[in-house]
Amino acid sequence: MNSQTIALAASDFASVKTAGAYMPLTQFGVIDVRGEDAASFLHTQITNDVQHLDASTARLAGYCSPKGRLLGSFLMWRTADAVRLLIAHDVQAAVQKRLSMFVLRAKAKLTDATSEVAAVGFAGDVRAALSGIFDALPDGVHVKVEGPHGSLIRVPDAAHRPRFLWVGPKADVEAQLAKLDGKLTRVPEQMWDWLDIHAGEPRITHATVEQFVPQMVNFDVLGAVNFKKGCYPGQEIVARSQYRGTIKRRTALAHVDHATPGAELFHSDDPGQPCGLVINVAPGENGGVDCLVEIKLAALESGSVHAGSADGPALTFVPLPYAFPADA
Repeated sequence: MNSQTIALAASDFASVKTAGAYMPLTQFGVIDVRGEDAASFLHTQITNDVQHLDASTARLAGYCSPKGRLLGSFLMWRTADAVRLLIAHDVQAAVQKRLSMFVLRAKAKLTDATSEVAAVGFAGDVRAALSGIFDALPDGVHVKVEGPHGSLIRVPDAAHRPRFLWVGPKADVEAQLAKLDGKLTRVPEQMWDWLDIHAGEPRITHATVEQFVPQMVNFDVLGAVNFKKGCYPGQEIVARSQYRGTIKRRTALAHVDHATPGAELFHSDDPGQPCGLVINVAPGENGGVDCLVEIKLAALESGSVHAGSADGPALTFVPLPYAFPADA
């Protein structure tokens, strides 16, 4: 979600929007947490409920610093013998190391499973092709099914197209992918980044570590924070941000000529200080980049917002596919 080096071709967008496409996803790392205390340990460390995570559900979650700032974000689900975390590859090692420091006497062990598994994204008219691999397909967002070839998860639609995520043993996945080439078009992994952006689902990467409390990246709206669960690092700050009144900073969807993750945003009415930060970027359909940006809500009301500097390229904002709570 941070690379602009590979442009997406018009045919790539057409494959997703008018047919079906798949894309191997190497921008992610995988952490497996095993042991009889795996769920209870993670439950005390991250923003969402792990203890009540059932075998047919995946959940978004974040891992915060004691100051409530996100160190990483991930999709998590249960496998036969582990709780699995799919996380941006460039923060995976640091998050795994930090989590491991707090295992202490818990019967839990974190391992890097990235080299053992493969992740593949699907978008568009893909159900018939997937039915040749899985006996059943998940019918709702973040519903998961297990099959002999791994886990298949329905993830939020983007650009009005259904999406699925398949994660399974690498050799098995690669063998099955060979059968898809006659049914679906393979597109670059950056297409998944573009789809995530248009689903309004931010991903914490190295460029934005410790920049945001979860509400700034809409995690409360996306179901990535459980406000009823027990303590975890930063929990008091996250809760205070939720209940102290109006949330003044959110994540918005925008297009701009060029921008990079971590770049500051500046408003035309107050060019001397930043009003936000670029979170994720992906090549746009008609040039430039589409991006998710964290920004003061007041900055969206009038004037113009610019990337990198007060005289940098102006952002054009487009609606997210979901609404904020009325009091936010």
